[in-house]
Amino acid sequence: MAESERKAESPEETMLPLGQKFMIPKKEINMVPDMAKWKRSQAYADYMGFILTLNEGIKGKKLTCEYRVSEPIEKLVSLLNTLDRWIEETPPVDQPSRFGNKAFRTWYAKLDQGAESLVATVIPKDLADAVPEVAVYLKESVGNSTRIDYGTGHEAAFAAFLCCLCKIGVLRVDDQLAIVFKVFNRYLEVMRKLQKTYRMEPAGSQGVWGLDDFQFLPFIWGSSQLIDHPSLEPRHFVDEKVVNENHKDFMFLECIRFITEVRPTAAFVCVSRSIPPDRWPSSCR
Repeated sequence: MAESERKAESPEETMLPLGQKFMIPKKEINMVPDMAKWKRSQAYADYMGFILTLNEGIKGKKLTCEYRVSEPIEKLVSLLNTLDRWIEETPPVDQPSRFGNKAFRTWYAKLDQGAESLVATVIPKDLADAVPEVAVYLKESVGNSTRIDYGTGHEAAFAAFLCCLCKIGVLRVDDQLAIVFKVFNRYLEVMRKLQKTYRMEPAGSQGVWGLDDFQFLPFIWGSSQLIDHPSLEPRHFVDEKVVNENHKDFMFLECIRFITEVRPTAAFVCVSRSIPPDRWPSSCR
């Protein structure tokens, strides 16, 4: 079926089929031609629909705005808080190499062993069969324990984790703002802590053509937040004063603040050439 014929489902339209079977995910994209198959799949349509639905839902809204926080959202934040606590309990070890601290493997082993138990706290008992499948996406979302690196593919796995929770009805349409502003934003905080604590390498750097070697979605959703803002324009993200004054309200600017913290010499002059100076909409497509 052609890609244009696939219909993305919104969270409110999702209904779990009777007798739904779950399975442990396995890697299906191994070569470049596999991408075409992925883009023709219903999974791709659902994933992109999930990203774009949230993108539309947060348009023009601040991180600090009021929004509904459901019980599943609170449980997801608690899950992420547990991951954060494990970082505190697993300090980096002394080693000759500056990057890729091996203590990350100890931290990851805790997640590998406990992922299903963590996910089971979020998913209702009547959907317990989904836990092993959904837990794989959580484990894939925090980095690679062999290479001790993290990149946008891991971030995409976390988005897939959230999308799965929407597909099985744990998260609903009125959770949209909280999914991005409370859960995903907390995820970013934990991932940044992982990156700094264990000096993780970027998985697939884009060089001067990428704003961030680690994240991608917060720039998409962060741009949507800034659409129609009366004063903030894309050209302002290189202004340190503007970033410091507004980073708590806007995901895009918080990303910029973090980059300047860990890479003080980041050459935003180079990457800013690819961003329109006066319009946010085209930045978040």
